[in-house]
Amino acid sequence: MTTELARINRVCRYALAFVFAFHGLVPKILWLSPVEVAWVNAHHLPLPPALFAAVAGVFEIAIALAIAIRPRVLWPVGVAGALLLALLADAMIFAPGLFVQAFNPATTNIAALALCYAIYASQPAMRSPTR
Repeated sequence: MTTELARINRVCRYALAFVFAFHGLVPKILWLSPVEVAWVNAHHLPLPPALFAAVAGVFEIAIALAIAIRPRVLWPVGVAGALLLALLADAMIFAPGLFVQAFNPATTNIAALALCYAIYASQPAMRSPTR
């Protein structure tokens, strides 16, 4: 059972890392999404949207790497969970129109939060000497 839980933990970590890496790289760094620009503009931040998105993208990729390559450490998963909750609440306030779109913040963030939970629940298997 411990080996199976360790496998589940790894799969969930890689899936969560993929979510953060993809969302950090594709709509923020490679192709700046109009949704990202509108989100930054809605907050009236003193930075150009492209710069803010790039910095946020690099941060998301760093979180993704920490989740994927540090299997015995939970803090990156906790940071990811906190960000997912904060960004979900933020989208409800600043971009409620996104919630009627396919693959909206509710569906993606709740699914990613479920991955966070599965990682926490299976984490003891990652510390077991029988692994």
